[in-house]
Amino acid sequence: MPRSVNAVASRARRKRILKETKGNFGRRKNVWTVAKNTYEKGLQYAYRDRKRKKGQFRALWIMRINAAARLEGVSYSKLMGAMNKKNIDINRKVLADLAVNHPDAFKAVLQKAMAN
Repeated sequence: MPRSVNAVASRARRKRILKETKGNFGRRKNVWTVAKNTYEKGLQYAYRDRKRKKGQFRALWIMRINAAARLEGVSYSKLMGAMNKKNIDINRKVLADLAVNHPDAFKAVLQKAMAN
């Protein structure tokens, strides 16, 4: 009895991965083993960087808040400490958006936090 290898599925699997690696340079796009390694490594990077992206956004928000706060003569850490003490619960994403797009509202929040 002849050996059954299901060439249709094997070829489809190879074609799918070669299609995914289409934009790569040299052998990475057209040699099966190299393309497969490239594809799998790309998936690993994508998984890792989905996690890193969250930290990068948090760092961006902190930079924006710090820059806006320093225009008012207050450091980021002093502002966040004062906000915690006054129980002002605005997350960094919203605070950064206020700092960039609504400076008057940000100034009001800052004054409320820093008021004695």
